[in-house]
This record gives sequence, structure tokens and C-alpha cells, in this order.
Amino acid sequence: MGRRSPYPAEFRNGAVALYRAAGGKRTYAAVAADVGVTGETLRSWLRQADEHAGRTHGHDEQSQGFGVVA
Repeated sequence: MGRRSPYPAEFRNGAVALYRAAGGKRTYAAVAADVGVTGETLRSWLRQADEHAGRTHGHDEQSQGFGVVA
């Protein structure tokens, strides 16, 4: 696993929520600049949030073959 983030979880979650609230009207880079991180950092936080949500909410769907890209 990677190293521990210097940003508190509340900050990371807030940045993810800010990006999602934009509804695709703003880029990763634009939202990231607003909160003071790089676009790749924000993108990483979004991937982590999606993975976490998938593990806690979508486990049954994955085991049934949904979400598999051929």
C-alpha cells in the first residue's frame, strides 16, 4: 500500500465532493487548484473513493458479473 496522505480525510472527502458537485462542468485541474493540490492528486482521491464505495456497496453486483468490462 502507498504512504499515508498528509491531508486529513475530511479535506480529501471535501475535495472529492466539490469535484462531484460540479457535475462534470469543471476539470480535475480546476477543482484541484481551488483546494491547493494537483489534478492527479484529486484524481487519485476520486479513484480511492470509488473503490471504497464499490467494496462497501457494490460487492454483490461484482460477484454476479456486473461491472465487468469485456
